[in-house]
Amino acid sequence: MRIPLDYYRILGLPLAASNEQLRQAYSDRIVQLPRREYSQAAISSRKQLIEEAYVVLSDQKERSTYDQLYLAHAYDPDSAAAAAVENRTESHKKGLDAQSLSIEIVQDELVGALLILQELGEYELVLKLGRPYLVKNSASKDNNLTSEEIHESAERPDVILTVALACLELGREQWQQGHYENAAISLETGEELLSREGLFLSVQAEIQADLCKLRPYRILELLALPLEKTTERRQGLGLLQNILEDRGGIDGTGKDLSGLNIDDFLRFIQQLRNHLTVAEQHKLFEAESKRPSAVATYLAVYALIARGFAQRQPALISQARQMLMRLGKRQDVHLEQSLCALLLGQTEEATRVLELSQEYEALAFIREKSQDSPDLLPGLCLYGEQWLQHEVFPHFRDLAKQQASLKNYFADQQVQAYLEALPTDAETTNEWAVINRQPFPQTQTNNLRRNSNSAGVSRQFNHNITPDPELPETLIRERSEYANFSPPTWNTSGSTKSEVPAAQIPTAERIARGTNSNLNGSAKAATTGQNRKRRRRKPTQVPPREHVLDNHHRYPRRRRTFASTLEGKTRLVWRVFISLVGLLVFWVVVTTAFGWLKNLLFPAPSLQGEQLFVQLNQPPIPIPDKNSNPQPPEGTLTDTTAQEVIQAWLSTKAAALGPNHEISSLEQILVGSALTQWRLVSQQDRLDNRHRKYNHSLKVESVSNIELDPDRAAVVATVKEVTQFYENGQFKKSSNESLRVRYNLIRLKGAWRIQNMSVIS
Repeated sequence: MRIPLDYYRILGLPLAASNEQLRQAYSDRIVQLPRREYSQAAISSRKQLIEEAYVVLSDQKERSTYDQLYLAHAYDPDSAAAAAVENRTESHKKGLDAQSLSIEIVQDELVGALLILQELGEYELVLKLGRPYLVKNSASKDNNLTSEEIHESAERPDVILTVALACLELGREQWQQGHYENAAISLETGEELLSREGLFLSVQAEIQADLCKLRPYRILELLALPLEKTTERRQGLGLLQNILEDRGGIDGTGKDLSGLNIDDFLRFIQQLRNHLTVAEQHKLFEAESKRPSAVATYLAVYALIARGFAQRQPALISQARQMLMRLGKRQDVHLEQSLCALLLGQTEEATRVLELSQEYEALAFIREKSQDSPDLLPGLCLYGEQWLQHEVFPHFRDLAKQQASLKNYFADQQVQAYLEALPTDAETTNEWAVINRQPFPQTQTNNLRRNSNSAGVSRQFNHNITPDPELPETLIRERSEYANFSPPTWNTSGSTKSEVPAAQIPTAERIARGTNSNLNGSAKAATTGQNRKRRRRKPTQVPPREHVLDNHHRYPRRRRTFASTLEGKTRLVWRVFISLVGLLVFWVVVTTAFGWLKNLLFPAPSLQGEQLFVQLNQPPIPIPDKNSNPQPPEGTLTDTTAQEVIQAWLSTKAAALGPNHEISSLEQILVGSALTQWRLVSQQDRLDNRHRKYNHSLKVESVSNIELDPDRAAVVATVKEVTQFYENGQFKKSSNESLRVRYNLIRLKGAWRIQNMSVIS
């Protein structure tokens, strides 16, 4: 058998290598050993070929003859063939072939030759030579074997191992080149070979691990194919479903062996959304939301809204609203709820729910666009249209270039028929109020029907709305938790990094938006021109008429009774006072006399033994370290302690959102929903490569302690906050705000922590 190898490649030497280099290369190659899974026979076969190459090249005469054939083949293969005719006998004697610079080997040296080719990176050549050998050997293994065939059977495991390792390395090489499906085919070929033979379980596990790490890349490559490639894209969706099952859902903690933590997997899912159609996302995320999964629920809401609007199916938007009701128990999704109500024609409900939102920049934009209107409907309609166009549609493959038009949506007959069949605003008010756990003002339009609401929306679009081509940055920013993520980078085993194709991807657990003004004192209230915003006023409680009359008639009777009994009450008060003074004097006299008699009859013993030694230069009790955290005093919260707690929060906030993103420090001052929300905001900024620098000034206005629970208190403070925003290390903008913030505090293990906070004005 002839193998396409030459002696210089076997030793890893150039043609002009010196004798000293030749000896050193031979020593190095002999010392280097292949993987431990190889048998001693395979190692000996490899060593035999290395020694043969060294023997030929170390003899000056034989090396000269070999160099002539080598150079002739390298520069003029035709002349090399002519030279071979003249030296045919000499060439064949040495096992050389001028045509291909191959060497002739015996059957015993096949494993060694394949092993050397595999070490040289000739993986395709290993597969080309090894597979026919395995097929031939497999066909004859059940027959009566000759002595030669028995020897071949003994070599078979080493050949299988070499072919499988060639598949493994070829797959990794294709992985690095970005050919993920080809890499998977190579890896699966090697795994199938080992599995069928039942050999080398450790190598099987290594190949399987690479296949698991390759799955996210394969999914992205398959789903990025044209929609006409239904078979390949269906295969990609199947792989995605397998990963989700292994992980236990999008935000699950199961082991899928992909090497992706929760944050990396969320980036992967958001990047994947750009390759999925709205129908595919609807089916995928709706099924995942039933695990249950808050992340999947939020993504399903976006898919339902996008599909319902684009395909004129308001029933899907109604389903999205129901999902938002479940999310509303833990997150501020009032803005999405308001937009769903708008798309369902419930305009009054949309404006009521909108006022509960803490999306201050969005509210400011809506109020600005509604200045000439008695309500917020014009601005909400414009915001909703731009929200669909810039924040919803771009994440769906088949909607990215579609135009969002509320006017066309409400003009559709199918939409109008559905909206007319919906309940009135008054009938839906209580439902929203219960879910959001906040009171809504009582509507005075109990008989207002849906058709009038949808007509109102159409009127606003026909007369009041003029799309603004220059929207504020807030509308362009992705409100999802995963916005503006950089693509994940995953390492291959023993290989360099390979990046998934870049895409804008919206982390986790908070599903709300990653805006710069959520949830705290950094939120921006309405501007001066927007101070006319409507306040929700609670209905005045008017007592029943009979109660008013009763109180009116009681007053004269009370005046008469008071005049007639004043003198008697005065005498009674004086008697009680004199009695108490007498009892007090009697008690003092008795206790003094008793103490004097006790000291006289039973004198106290004198002190004996070593007495307390007090020094002026040493304290009698240990003094705490000045760097230790002071323990708050027991009892109710004081103004001083409140000032310290709020100041500690502002410092912690600056550290958590600063360039170092010290997220762990949030646990030292926040608990509950505040901790969850701010941890997610900090993680979002870190993943987006954003940070902020703050300059705070604080003034505590009031401290309210709860009588029934001494471990709870509320603090109202004025916070002046100067913020500088940075992205990718570059300064972007700054803001200067002065806000009144209410902080709800709770005492845990003797320390006050902030449980939640809200901006008052």
